[in-house]
Amino acid sequence: MSAEELIEDFSFLETWEERFRLIVEMGRELEPMDPADKVDANRMLGCQSRVWITCRPTDENPPRLHFVGDSDAQIVKGLIAVVFEVYNDQTPQTILDTDIRALFAELGLANHLTPSRANGLNSMVERIRAFAAE
Repeated sequence: MSAEELIEDFSFLETWEERFRLIVEMGRELEPMDPADKVDANRMLGCQSRVWITCRPTDENPPRLHFVGDSDAQIVKGLIAVVFEVYNDQTPQTILDTDIRALFAELGLANHLTPSRANGLNSMVERIRAFAAE
């Protein structure tokens, strides 16, 4: 699903309860994370819930970055899925050039997340951008 498709899907939902259900459902569809990857080195700081993200570059030239993530909180797992919809399997330059915060604004996430979840979401974005900058 592209960012445009995500915006379109959200636009059909009338209430934030429906949108949060979609986010949770997206989280349930995330690629499973190997339990061996749930180590401190992959754990996100700045998130109230426990969140892990791994990055594996492909062998392509230029490489694409493949992310796998998980959380112990359903809504946060869904937010990981939203971020991955935009960033997963993109080139590092595409990731660095993408203004995902504009997507968050268009989806209305900034207005409907608790401050701690919004901080965690920003931490995820910064971590992914750091992977791309490497």
